[in-house]
Amino acid sequence: MKKSYDAAIYALPHIQDLHAYVPGEQPQGEGWTKLNTNENPYPPSPKLAAVLSEEMDKLRLYPEPRSMELRTAIGERYGLSAANVIIGNGSDNLLDLITRCFVSDPGAGHTVPSYSLYPVVCGMSGQQLIDLPFDRSMQLNVEALAATDAKVFFLTNPNAPTGVAFSISEIEAALQAIDGLLVVDEAYVDFGGETAIPLLRDYENLIVVRTFSKSYSLAGMRVGYALAGEGIVGMLDRVRDAYNVDRIAQAVALAAFVDVDYFETQRQKVIATREATRAQLDALGWFTYDSAANFLFTEPISAAGSSGGEVARSLFNFLKERRVLVRYFPNHPLTCAFIRVSIGTDAQMQVLIEGIQSWLKNA
Repeated sequence: MKKSYDAAIYALPHIQDLHAYVPGEQPQGEGWTKLNTNENPYPPSPKLAAVLSEEMDKLRLYPEPRSMELRTAIGERYGLSAANVIIGNGSDNLLDLITRCFVSDPGAGHTVPSYSLYPVVCGMSGQQLIDLPFDRSMQLNVEALAATDAKVFFLTNPNAPTGVAFSISEIEAALQAIDGLLVVDEAYVDFGGETAIPLLRDYENLIVVRTFSKSYSLAGMRVGYALAGEGIVGMLDRVRDAYNVDRIAQAVALAAFVDVDYFETQRQKVIATREATRAQLDALGWFTYDSAANFLFTEPISAAGSSGGEVARSLFNFLKERRVLVRYFPNHPLTCAFIRVSIGTDAQMQVLIEGIQSWLKNA
């Protein structure tokens, strides 16, 4: 006799209410120009091939549980010790650890729009998330941020999905104003933002979170890191899975991190392509936010001179029909009139521009 179990009834109440994170579409088949998930268009350092080969023979062995070699290298780069660094299975893993360790009533805070994982990590822990809305100016309201009384405030810098970067003086003002922790999520900072890492010397309520996914071309490997005071890192280590980063990921991330010349070359290529694409969008008369990230957030204008949610949706669908994927965020009044375009190669961006020109002629 089959025995039933209704997970929808017996799951914890906050899990029943949870809406899972929805990643960008991963298309199947060939022929797509994929500009929707902010992946780096260039391969990672060629030095990784030898590292992968070496680690294959060691897969029967557990990885070093604390990723100490990688922690040490990152700490030395920024004038810190290994005790100030924690490695995660992607930066998402670290955001979850921070939430589990430090978020309590009245909850965590975040700006809106920002990274849509924040509601998920708070929901997984049964915690509330306090919204701090941006208006179109994308100005950071430090007084309003402090007034949330959030135990932890998540701030993407540069912002996603707009690419707008906040200054170090704004970050410092926020650190001075709040009583809780400020988590500065720097997933895109290598493409033009200013890092908050130097502020760690003076502010014990700061955590800087970064990833190898974007600027190091390792999105498929899932490695992130956070920098903070020793006490914070120690608490995060208490809830971290013992072997949270596999041995191949540790070795590959370290090899990519120390290959500074290759990193800088590829970073500058992405920035140059971003600025060239921005100029083409400007020539169309479209409003595009100044971006310090590897994407552009632009407001399409139709051939009839109109803009808005239906216009942005029309362009999104038109491009997708032609196997060009960008990202559309229809559920917020600030984002619904825009599309977000990841920066690809020059050839990929030319395909995008040609698609836009065709839409202007035919849509």
